[in-house]
Amino acid sequence: MTAPFSQGPTDPTVQPVPASVVERVDAADTTLQNPKRAVLSLGSNLGNRLETLQGAVDALEDTPGVRVKAVSPVYETEPWGVEPGSQPSYFNAVVVVKTTLPPSSLLERAHAIEEAFHRVRDERWGPRTIDVDIVSYADVVSDDPRLTLPHPRAHERAFVLAPWHDVDPDAQLPGHGPVAGLLTAVTRAGVAPRADLELHLPE
Repeated sequence: MTAPFSQGPTDPTVQPVPASVVERVDAADTTLQNPKRAVLSLGSNLGNRLETLQGAVDALEDTPGVRVKAVSPVYETEPWGVEPGSQPSYFNAVVVVKTTLPPSSLLERAHAIEEAFHRVRDERWGPRTIDVDIVSYADVVSDDPRLTLPHPRAHERAFVLAPWHDVDPDAQLPGHGPVAGLLTAVTRAGVAPRADLELHLPE
């Protein structure tokens, strides 16, 4: 007979998500009318990267009309588009949510979270405390320049595809097909899982 969860180590960052937490997340869904599934990508390469990612996850859960359903493993990624060694590496993760917010409102919330963590947009490919991108929203395909859906470069980014596949092996990227297939077509060079780090679902 196995010991109950409560008798194990108490550090929530190294334990599986307790069933009670999953039940509370599922119960919270009843407050959402006809929610849509959305996938967001998080990245940070300044400051306490893991703490910032967790703060962004918690902030999403604190958003009215948003419920965090799953949080991926953490990956460490070499920065794109810059000289090697010129910036710290990124911590990346993917968050799956259910939401009643329209895409435009979810984008506004993503930007508000970035601002709360003092995200600065001084340069393309510049370092940032937090990056919160909407990867997909239900099956929406849109070329709106303010919010292109799905994210126009998600299909070629291992630091998005790998954690997304970890948390949802059957995921589909609208207009591009199965995430599993997309992942086999891109290089994972410079994108490494960090099994020693973990984000947790908000309680």
